[in-house]
Amino acid sequence: MGHLHEISPQLTMQALPIEAVPAVEVGPGCLRRDLPAGPGLRMWVVDMAPGAQWPVLDHHETGESYYVISGEVIEGDVRHGDGTYVYFAPDSRHRPHTESGVRLIGVNLGYAAFLAAGGSSESITHCYHPTQG
Repeated sequence: MGHLHEISPQLTMQALPIEAVPAVEVGPGCLRRDLPAGPGLRMWVVDMAPGAQWPVLDHHETGESYYVISGEVIEGDVRHGDGTYVYFAPDSRHRPHTESGVRLIGVNLGYAAFLAAGGSSESITHCYHPTQG
């Protein structure tokens, strides 16, 4: 599963093909691959098959960002194609779907990292659910 390269005694790097990361089916046609990331940071790749919809209304207590690598994702009535960066503020909700299929890479902060970065605990009203991402 990729290679671990020694850069210095204090720093290492991991490089791996996305397909080598185990996929978790979070709903029909929706796969998530959780990527290695630093403390307090969550990164993932999501693949949605043509016609798929995220299985739940996704709540992001600390916010979320994603970049559309290929295909198209639809948020409400707005379509986001290849090369689009999408940001959701803390305590936002969405339920994406796609007609053509999509691959995107997402990122958000864990609770402690969010607070350490200056986020407000008043905006956190929901616990993490495993289908989020």
